[in-house]
Amino acid sequence: MLVPVTISRLLIREMADSQFVTLQEVDGVRSFPIAIGLTEAFAIERRMGGDVPPRPQTHDLLASVIATLGATLQRIEIHELDSGTFHARLVLDHQGDVVLIDSRPSDALALGVAEGTPVMVEEKVIEMASESSNLSTEGDYDPDIQVDQSFDEELDDDEAGFE
Repeated sequence: MLVPVTISRLLIREMADSQFVTLQEVDGVRSFPIAIGLTEAFAIERRMGGDVPPRPQTHDLLASVIATLGATLQRIEIHELDSGTFHARLVLDHQGDVVLIDSRPSDALALGVAEGTPVMVEEKVIEMASESSNLSTEGDYDPDIQVDQSFDEELDDDEAGFE
């Protein structure tokens, strides 16, 4: 079963290797973080803030290619969690046919934010990810998106629930 989620938090730490995006289930309290790269974090942050770069970025290019080929991005699915690695796919509609494109979650989310695309997560992935996460999974969800740019604060992957 697919569960709709939204981005509830974006943690950008320019001095660290990993940035984190936290996904929160739309009609529930479970949430979990995904480690992403700095480039994708900045792309997500810009689009969440409504900023459109003056020239197309990689995710804009992908959106343009999808549209030019006559397809539409229907949704993003995060469908697997294997050994701490999340797997995602783009679900396209091309002339009535469903086309699945394998993607890193960070790239899919950056594209999805720019396009206003729904993000869905397999129930089993939410269960596994929210159980293994030491970050907020209950009670302190803030519906307002938070962008935390802590440059001096160091949070290593073990503290964030990642191995």
